[in-house]
Amino acid sequence: MKRLVLLGGGHAHLFVLEAFARQRPDADIRLITPDALTPYSGMLPGVLAGHYTSRQACIDLRPLAARAGCHLTLDRAIGIDSARRRIRLAGGGAVNYDLLSIDIGSTPQRPDIPGADEHAHPVKPIADLLARCAVVTPRAVSVLGGGAAGVEVTMALHHRWPAARCTLVERGTTPLGGLGVRLQRSVGAEFAHQRIDVVTGAEVTRIDADTLQLADGRTIASDFTVLATGAAAPAWLRNSGLALDARGFIEVGATLQSTSHAEVFAAGDVATLTASPRPKSGVYAVRAGPPLAANIARMMAGQPPLDWHAQRHALMLLACGRRHAIAARGGWVLKGDWVWRWKDAIDRGFVRRFDPQADSETAAG
Repeated sequence: MKRLVLLGGGHAHLFVLEAFARQRPDADIRLITPDALTPYSGMLPGVLAGHYTSRQACIDLRPLAARAGCHLTLDRAIGIDSARRRIRLAGGGAVNYDLLSIDIGSTPQRPDIPGADEHAHPVKPIADLLARCAVVTPRAVSVLGGGAAGVEVTMALHHRWPAARCTLVERGTTPLGGLGVRLQRSVGAEFAHQRIDVVTGAEVTRIDADTLQLADGRTIASDFTVLATGAAAPAWLRNSGLALDARGFIEVGATLQSTSHAEVFAAGDVATLTASPRPKSGVYAVRAGPPLAANIARMMAGQPPLDWHAQRHALMLLACGRRHAIAARGGWVLKGDWVWRWKDAIDRGFVRRFDPQADSETAAG
């Protein structure tokens, strides 16, 4: 009997478990993940803003794994020996595999800025950020990083603490650089409406308890600083023997198999499609789920995996803190309260698909 290990409880692996729950393969299946509750990224800004409880934005992997006939190990990987097909765990154990699928997401990219470790809070893990938010009432909030995560987190924290001065700090010339002028203008108008400050072309040289120091001599008041500075690969992958891209993410081909080890699959933020790289976004992790499930099943049945061609453009739904959202795809942009209701229905439906109990709690606000 083949040993299949699913490493990580990311979005793509939800579809693998769902497929195995419908038709169990003749295999010894193990899911290794640090927590039984896996957060759904699309709802996390709403949790920060207070629209959802943490439980509403999480999927309980325990019943899903049980339906799939999958052994659940609550632990964290700290290394992979791809030559010996062995995973080392933080708890001290090791697990061998014949087939491995990796969907562990990414880690926050911590900037090399003095004071960042002491005075700044990464967006991930979200549980740590939420715990800190629960015990403070800041006067001035800043978010470093003008990507989609930074934009949503800034507006979510502004909604959470309306009396606080909120500032988005971006090194480039504009938030959401490269994502289209119409979307940038729409987000800029929303920031102006909410009276959120945007500081661009900003090189932060130091983070103190109540200020940010910029390279041009300016200072920004901030007694609660959040890092949304992009995604980094887990450092331990460098010693795995797997082929990695320049940033340390696992290189995979169109079948979602490692380009160096055919018995290893990877999807979500931890993976880079070598032929057609896509942004590190939950949308693409979700899209990769069904083809990943199908190709793992084909490998276990002795059949060749099939190529998957990721869509070039994905629908982007940006939560605006208040119950308002912006939708963008290609060159068009729509915004309104109705877009938030549309996004809310999509997000709740996704979580409910895998965990019907998640939506049983009363919303936080």
